[in-house]
Amino acid sequence: MVDTSQFEILPAIDLRGGRVVRLRQGDFDRETAYSDDAAAVAGAFAAAGAHWLHVVDLDAARSGIPVNRAVIDAIVGAVGDRVQVEVAGGLRDAATVSAVLSSGAARAVVGTAALRDPAFAGQLVAIHGADRISVAIDVRGRLAVGQGWAHDAATIDVDEAIEQLTAAGVGIFEVTAIERDGLLSGPDLPLYRRLVAAPGRSIIASGGISSIQDLRDVRAAGCSGAIVGRAIYEGRLDLGDALRLLQEPG
Repeated sequence: MVDTSQFEILPAIDLRGGRVVRLRQGDFDRETAYSDDAAAVAGAFAAAGAHWLHVVDLDAARSGIPVNRAVIDAIVGAVGDRVQVEVAGGLRDAATVSAVLSSGAARAVVGTAALRDPAFAGQLVAIHGADRISVAIDVRGRLAVGQGWAHDAATIDVDEAIEQLTAAGVGIFEVTAIERDGLLSGPDLPLYRRLVAAPGRSIIASGGISSIQDLRDVRAAGCSGAIVGRAIYEGRLDLGDALRLLQEPG
């Protein structure tokens, strides 16, 4: 389980076609590219003092094909001795999850497959341990959404989804407020306060975070960490300053 006595900031490295990009509200047609050298970006985050990196294969999330596996391996190879790397995107079966973890990733983040079948997520936890498996919950309104945030995707009430997954043995959830993702509009604090209220789970916030105050707010809401992307890339939030100020108990 994530150590909730220390708030973790997870810089995001979202990969599409080998490049580091960010999407707005999960829309593949609203992409901004930031770098062609993902390993160098990871190295800069490590140099700033990050303990974790959140790496997403956006192509795999969309197609199920691990297009960026070589790039992810390069990231792990570059910083894996200094930083724990979690990998998300297209992890839809046990073999793919095992391959990611065997390649050096510290944690695998499962999304759509876990939402559809909580028992599958529970099996992964049983095999690899609760510390190495997280479930991504993408939220629109009060609904958890799968299939890469497609508007016609199957949905389920977010509280019900997390309750089912918690019962299956999952303890770490990475919750993205889709309407805020990539917009720098601030985190959905009511959502996080509600989700952290139940025991036995650790919530990592994602979506809309644009400042150190936003990070303070999600920590105060009870989250154990936050994923930050565009605010870092566009210079609105200095990662080193944020880490120094917030990676302390309480």
